[in-house]
Amino acid sequence: MHAEQSDTSNTPQDPPAWRSPAAWCTLLGVFVGGLVIDLWSKSWAFEHVAGYPVELTRERVLEDPSFIVPHHERVVAIPFDLLDFRLVLNHGAVFGIGQNRRELFIAFTALATVAAVALFARGTRASMRASHVAIGLILAGGLGNLCDRIFYGAVRDFMHMLPGWQLPNGWMWPGNSTSDVFPWVFNGADVLLLAGMALFVITSYREDRRARAKAMAEPDSVAPITPSAQ
Repeated sequence: MHAEQSDTSNTPQDPPAWRSPAAWCTLLGVFVGGLVIDLWSKSWAFEHVAGYPVELTRERVLEDPSFIVPHHERVVAIPFDLLDFRLVLNHGAVFGIGQNRRELFIAFTALATVAAVALFARGTRASMRASHVAIGLILAGGLGNLCDRIFYGAVRDFMHMLPGWQLPNGWMWPGNSTSDVFPWVFNGADVLLLAGMALFVITSYREDRRARAKAMAEPDSVAPITPSAQ
């Protein structure tokens, strides 16, 4: 008797991301670039949008949770009421959720950062570049807002999409006092977070489909042992 066995020793390997310098460069490049753009854009907005520098001190914001940026004229960023700049301090999360829970959001962001790095290192492979970009975007967005909460006591928002566009029949989003189509003011970190999450979901779905198709297309690596006449 003899065994007929296919040779899989030459199958190219795809190591985990933590062992790939290129994967680390992708993650860190996207993260650093996104974080710099977010922090710079917030600083620029609070320096110029109101027509005068709006200076924030952490102590003042923390002592007075109702503190708001003084009223100022909106700045048209994209015409036809597509995007305006308007300075707002957000004491909550994305879309103003969970107001005045700063310590909770700091702790959650710290844990989420550890989880995202662990997901990159152990949950992705070296070839999954789109996933590394997505995780880098998520880290940049999360840590961008975390820096605001630590150093300013609240998150600096300045972008208002679709200002003046109204919901029909006077409808309002839950928890809002206006009928604006998009009543929330946001920042670059929020954009990075949502873009990263969307990209990660899409790439995960595609990777799952690709893995299933590959498993169905490949023959068994080991052929059954069959008797042969001597």
